[in-house]
Parts: sequence; structure tokens; C-alpha cells
Amino acid sequence: MKDQNIPITLRGKHKLEEELKNLLSVERPAVIKAIEAARENGDLSENADYDAAKERQGWIEARIQEIQGRIAGAEVIDTSKLKSDTVIFGATVTLLDVEEDKQTTYQIVGPEEADIQLGRLSIMAPLARALIGKKVGDICEVKAPNSIKEYEIKKLKFE
Repeated sequence: MKDQNIPITLRGKHKLEEELKNLLSVERPAVIKAIEAARENGDLSENADYDAAKERQGWIEARIQEIQGRIAGAEVIDTSKLKSDTVIFGATVTLLDVEEDKQTTYQIVGPEEADIQLGRLSIMAPLARALIGKKVGDICEVKAPNSIKEYEIKKLKFE
């Protein structure tokens, strides 16, 4: 998937940058030391420590490349500077599940930073896509596996 123009919040970009910094300054040097230590144990053909360290090194290098690509191709949005009376990327939306009479709040974020337990809903999720463009008081319908769920937008804010 191309990461070009994938939206990400400022918080999400900072989180990726922190992970990248840790990989470059902590994880990469540690795995290099582990490989060197395993090499000193002799025969590499049957050296489990060496194999594990090389596998870890491969994962670290791949993740570094992935993060660098995502940061380079992302459209970073400072959600605190957004203003809209309709639901857009970065909005924090309080919803009422019409059937269950239960309220939930989600911020619509980029796919990389989505975490439903933390109330962060990916812009790619069906619920987020159904909410985009709606206003407070609107009802939106989302197809669930066995039914259609209705949500009323109760509150909209940007933070």
C-alpha cells in the first residue's frame, strides 16, 4: 500500500519518530553487539543465539524502513488547529448507539495510530467513513455483520 498522503495526527507522527529513534539508537546497536557476541562462540551454522540475533536485526531494519516511509509519505495534521462543524479527520466525536442507548467517544486518526481501546478510530474504518461529513444531531448508519447499527452524533470537538 502506498503511504503517500495518508493522514496522521501530530501525536501519531511524534510516536513514530520516538519509535524510530529507539530503533536507531538502542535496538540496532544492541542487536549488533548480540551478533558480535554470538560470533565469538564459534561455529555459526548451529548457533541459535546468532540466528536469533540475525532474525531480530532483519526485523529492526525492516521496521526502520517502514517507519521512515510512513513519515516521509504522511500528511501530518495538527488536529488542535482544525475547525469544522462537520466530522473530518482529527475530529473527536461523541456518539450515541441508538439501539443500546450507550455513548462512546472516538477520535478519527490515521491507520498507523488507530487503537480502539484508547478511543482512536482509523479513518479507514467503516464507522469513521460513515461519520465523515456529518454534523451534530445527524444519524449515521453502519453495516454491522448481522445488522445495521445507527449512531447519533452528540458532540464534535477538535483537540
